Amino acid sequence: MPNKSRVRKPGRTAMSPLLRSLTQSRTAHAPVTQTMLLQAYGALDALRRGRGARILHTTLSRHLLVSQELARVGLGDDVRADIESAHAAMVRLDVRERDTGRWSLEDDDYASLCTALAIFDGQLAAASLSELASAEAKMIEGLMRSAQLRALAEAAV
Repeated sequence: MPNKSRVRKPGRTAMSPLLRSLTQSRTAHAPVTQTMLLQAYGALDALRRGRGARILHTTLSRHLLVSQELARVGLGDDVRADIESAHAAMVRLDVRERDTGRWSLEDDDYASLCTALAIFDGQLAAASLSELASAEAKMIEGLMRSAQLRALAEAAV
């Protein structure tokens, strides 16, 4: 019986052909990116009208983190300061809600978030689904790392 090597060829991905074609398909791209934008703009609108909730704040914050990850890989690297400004606006919104119990955006913060979402729109149009999936995975890893550090800090106290 011949001895066959069971070693895989280097450079071959474990991704199925169907999944690979979906990640590169513009047909599959549009529903995903349109859903992401609708969630982000819907959350911003509710927060602007004072009808926000923690889940809307979280949704918008997560989309901004994805935008930040996309900027790190070169999709909008020149506008990272605008995305960071939007993050700062979200922090101020969170503090304001804790102090007053109301979700209210100042005009400057609203403008900053609108700018960041316009950037995000451009990033989503340029990014492949695999880049989006990678950015979301990195965002989730960062959130988990942050939660672990917070838990360790609380345990030490």
